[in-house]
Amino acid sequence: MFTGIIQEVGEVIKRDSHRLTVHASRVMDGLKLGDSIAVNGACLTVVARGQGDFSVDLSPETLRRTCLGALASGDGVNLEPPLGIGDRLGGHIVQGHVDATGRITSKRPEGDCLVLRVQSPKRLMRYIVEKGFIAVDGISLTVVKKGASSFTLSVIPYTLANTDLREKSVGHRVNLEVDMVAKYVESLLAR
Repeated sequence: MFTGIIQEVGEVIKRDSHRLTVHASRVMDGLKLGDSIAVNGACLTVVARGQGDFSVDLSPETLRRTCLGALASGDGVNLEPPLGIGDRLGGHIVQGHVDATGRITSKRPEGDCLVLRVQSPKRLMRYIVEKGFIAVDGISLTVVKKGASSFTLSVIPYTLANTDLREKSVGHRVNLEVDMVAKYVESLLAR
């Protein structure tokens, strides 16, 4: 389980067909084989570890469901180790189970913030509510406005400076994870 509070932006060293190797520093402390780590919001398992890098395997399902398959050497990725017992829950509960990808359709400044519009698959829109949360590339963000097939986010300067959103432009795909509680409530009510 994660919080959506990014600890570090790592750099992709290499991505072959089903393995991703990432250079990192802050998240390396205590990281060992078999540990979970969120990479752009996807919960992955550490399968190799070097002095300043780690590798994770990408299953066919992960490649279908996320935009991790589009990563190339030099790309930045949001990294977050899992929440430990007794840790502060600073964002929201994030499983690291990406629901789908969305696409950034606009970026505009508003004050010192950046307003992003993200197009989402329509099937996810029922779980997205204004002033609710969503994980975008693993970042816990608050929905400002909801449309029929898109939503907006107001990203503060700190988040821009400390995540890979600073590198994303209009047209970039992003991983989306909606509210887990909303999905469970819907499933229970459907019975």
